[in-house]
Amino acid sequence: MPRLVKPYLGFRKTQFCFLFCYACLLSIHCKAQKKDTGSIFDQPVALDTFVLKSGFDINAFIRRVRADTTFYKSFKSTHLVSYSAVNDFKVYDKNDGVIASMHSNTRQDVSRGCRTTKIIDQQTTGDFLKGNSDYTYYTAELFAYLFFAKEPICNETDIVAGAMDEHGKGQMEKSKYELKQLMFNPGAKVSGVPFMGDRTSIFDPGEAEKYDFKIMQEQYDGQDCFVFKITPKPGYEHAVIYDELTTWFRKNDYSILARDYSLSYHTLIYDFDVRMKVRTKQVGDKLYPTSIDYSGNWHVLTKKRERVKFNVTFTY
Repeated sequence: MPRLVKPYLGFRKTQFCFLFCYACLLSIHCKAQKKDTGSIFDQPVALDTFVLKSGFDINAFIRRVRADTTFYKSFKSTHLVSYSAVNDFKVYDKNDGVIASMHSNTRQDVSRGCRTTKIIDQQTTGDFLKGNSDYTYYTAELFAYLFFAKEPICNETDIVAGAMDEHGKGQMEKSKYELKQLMFNPGAKVSGVPFMGDRTSIFDPGEAEKYDFKIMQEQYDGQDCFVFKITPKPGYEHAVIYDELTTWFRKNDYSILARDYSLSYHTLIYDFDVRMKVRTKQVGDKLYPTSIDYSGNWHVLTKKRERVKFNVTFTY
């Protein structure tokens, strides 16, 4: 049986913008926080038998978790290398029938500090594309904005310091910023999203009490990992944002090898139910994402509901 241990940790709050349900992709990854509020994390943490017997330092572990940059850096590093990708999208109606789809093979080439994306082949059905070849669905549009470079994009880096706060102009840049925060800085307070309040602040008083926290040890892809899992306590399933947040940290350096997200929320203005699985792998001396599995059902007032599933695999 897991033993419950109460660590007292000094946590610092970060800014966090959400609405990932717009799109694709979906860590307990958190960048270094800016301001120490003096708050403490005093919720029980369940440890499996092996972790408990190892003399595990919970405080040190969670400090590492909240300071992690490996996951975000793995995605930024994709802008600096050539790779191939297989992209498979399906759009569903309310009866789970496929109404549109896209399957494509793409290639990103990097030369002289610039990256471009070539579509090797592409097949679409239904209304996935508009007459001018733009994407009909916002999920696909945002995904392409994040991963495809139709025109050369130059002088990028994989430096993570300060990059989380970058926010360009326009709706796509705003969505990119919100998605970036959701994927790489979950658990911080949402700013600017109506009716969200503090519900994403899963480490802060008022929300932390609604969740169970657990640390386990297991192997992932042949490597020893610590697994940090967060799920709602019984009775709070419909009162929280995160239905699950699970992260696999490689033991020897705490790099993130995998993360599973499951989020849902409903208001009169918007609702979403999103699940995502992201996997990474060491290639040479760097970590890169190797696959993204996304399943999302979301709706925003004045926009058509989107029910989209996609899978993307990367080969370096």
